[in-house]
Amino acid sequence: MLTYEDCVGMCDLTDEEVDAIAEHEHIPNIVAAELGNYLIHEESGIPMIRRIILDDIEMAEKRGDKEHTLVLKLVLRYFVQNHPSAASNAA
Repeated sequence: MLTYEDCVGMCDLTDEEVDAIAEHEHIPNIVAAELGNYLIHEESGIPMIRRIILDDIEMAEKRGDKEHTLVLKLVLRYFVQNHPSAASNAA
């Protein structure tokens, strides 16, 4: 049987990136891991994941949640470092 950790390990995303997708889409993390796996392997998926993280940052800022905003900014930084094509899709 596969565990959640197995699924995240196979989707080429970090736990935090999966968390960001789950937060944005209002879905369970296991479903977000599946969605993330699909997106990361699609041509338009990397910019979509970047946009998801940016949207989450914007929502955290609007709520005044400085700690979560910082966490999400670090998630975005790591995502762009590991997926350089995300940097060329500035919003």
